Amino acid sequence: MRKIDLCLSSEGSEVILATSSDEKHPPENIIDGNPETFWTTTGMFPQEFIICFHKHVRIERLVIQSYFVQTLKIEKSTSKEPVDFEQWIEKDLVHTEGQLQNEEIVVSEYTL
Repeated sequence: MRKIDLCLSSEGSEVILATSSDEKHPPENIIDGNPETFWTTTGMFPQEFIICFHKHVRIERLVIQSYFVQTLKIEKSTSKEPVDFEQWIEKDLVHTEGQLQNEEIVVSEYTL
């Protein structure tokens, strides 16, 4: 069975909220599938974004690529509206002195 990256805009996902935006590196870059594009934040903390899947999805693995992230918190909601979030994953990331942080998180299968 072929694995699909459900977090791509081409699969119907959408960034519906981001706490900051840069003209050259907007939040939509998070889900465009292009490894050459990215989201740049303002540097203020915390930074947040919400990705809406528009259908229930089963998540088995998360791959996060970032710079200068100390703590990653992921919340989930099964509501049709972006409300009623509950904490799902919290992980301290290893500081890599300006190098790309590659984090792969394998989760028990969970439907959102």
